[in-house]
Amino acid sequence: MIGSRTIESVRSTDGVRDLVIAATVVIGLSRFVEGPLAWAIAAVLLAGVALAALQIIGDADPAAQSAGVAIESVISPALAALAGAGLLRLVPIGLWLVPALAGVAWFLGRVTATEARLARASSPPSSGDRTTVLVQGLLAAFGAFIGIATLGPGGFSIVGPPATLVPSGIAAGAAASSLQLGLLAVADGIVAFLLGYRIAALRSSNVRDVLWAASTAAAVVTITAAVLRSIDIPGLLGPSLLVLVLFLWDAIHGSAPARRQDPRRVWEAALLVVLGIVVIVWSIGLRA
Repeated sequence: MIGSRTIESVRSTDGVRDLVIAATVVIGLSRFVEGPLAWAIAAVLLAGVALAALQIIGDADPAAQSAGVAIESVISPALAALAGAGLLRLVPIGLWLVPALAGVAWFLGRVTATEARLARASSPPSSGDRTTVLVQGLLAAFGAFIGIATLGPGGFSIVGPPATLVPSGIAAGAAASSLQLGLLAVADGIVAFLLGYRIAALRSSNVRDVLWAASTAAAVVTITAAVLRSIDIPGLLGPSLLVLVLFLWDAIHGSAPARRQDPRRVWEAALLVVLGIVVIVWSIGLRA
């Protein structure tokens, strides 16, 4: 039994290394493309790392070979890869890309190793494990939000002197339409949904509760992103505020899972719908 676990651990380590190398190469190449092609590479990177992590985590957990791998286990590595591609866009093309890629590879390896370790564990995640996943997830979300902001119309760059700083508020890009702003906010919401799902799955095995928590995270971040992109928010403040919103969301939902019939769910859903309508109307008015 011990020998079998040792073999699986070695396979998992080799798999993590191979995943990190392959993903880092793609992340590095993504730095040299812009526009729709960059969006396409980001989507392929997200899906590819998720599929690779599925295989690695499955090898790490012998029981998963018959029961299947929990889908939430692949979310953090996929978001970590997306974060690496986003953060790398803040680095000027040149020698600085080498240490930046090394940092991205280290972070991706740590996140994937954490998920593989949790998959091998025979006991539920401890409070320390949940904190580790939360911190790694928030860092990954921060990088992903940066990537979305830099690829959007009127995106920002911190390369050069402070005088050249372009606001991350997409209102700075006059050519940005309401549809473009909405799509960017939805992209932020998708990142929040994935992270919210991963975090909620650590606290509950009920799929309905997990999906509800992830949906509220996505709604709150989407609404916040739409507001931030309708006003002039400088530099990294926009992505930082979205991460803060996710942290506060976790603080509110971090207690014991809500009961299915909890009336607070109805009020929460109604409030999010009203806020969404207000933000949409306000944003269109500002654009007009």
